[in-house]
Amino acid sequence: MDIEVFSDANVVAREAAKLIASEARDAVAARGKFVMAVSGGKTPWIMLRDLAQQNVPWNAIHVVQVDERIAPPGDPDRNLTHLRESLLAKAPLQPEQIHAMPMESCNLEGASARYGVTLEEIAGSPPILDLVHLGLGPDGHTASLVPGDPVLELQDVDVALTGTIYQGRRRMTLTYPIINRSRFVLWLVTGEEKSAMLPRLLAGDVSIPAGRVRANRIVVLADQAAASEVDKNSNVEVA
Repeated sequence: MDIEVFSDANVVAREAAKLIASEARDAVAARGKFVMAVSGGKTPWIMLRDLAQQNVPWNAIHVVQVDERIAPPGDPDRNLTHLRESLLAKAPLQPEQIHAMPMESCNLEGASARYGVTLEEIAGSPPILDLVHLGLGPDGHTASLVPGDPVLELQDVDVALTGTIYQGRRRMTLTYPIINRSRFVLWLVTGEEKSAMLPRLLAGDVSIPAGRVRANRIVVLADQAAASEVDKNSNVEVA
């Protein structure tokens, strides 16, 4: 796992956008398409607005969701609302290139299974995502893999409905199997409230949900506030 530390969240977002654009170009050249899974958060929305300005082969891009809250369409709690505002409205993407989790279904358990099928149609069986963007919560959660939730133990499904209400909402989330199969995991970790958890993530601490992510290639982009408790003797590149 590699980590780079930048001065603030805006620089983290900008560097992440450049990295994603490079990965997209390489994937399209090698395999004809690029499938990216996106999480929510303030820094990621900046990242996506920056990404919209990058040199990307947009006609070969597919964007899927890492997780989503059960909330009405257009609700500010929905990651999809911000994804559309930050990327779809600013990049030359067609609406069908963003694959939304089906949160309006009256049968959300069945909807999570259908989203798994959608991922197979886009990324193969089993689906292998080119890039998964993740964040890190102050409690060590990532995606909607939160402490104590039964979905942490799932090994045979790629998409699941959480068993608990977290921060007022139940959620749909990608699970460890599909995250860990991905070609590349990109973490964005910004803010002082993440500083206690970042060293545990870097150490692979399996007592926190984030520490159980084991992808083939992992890069962490953090700001100085989030990295304030990272051991200065560790392999950290400061930009």
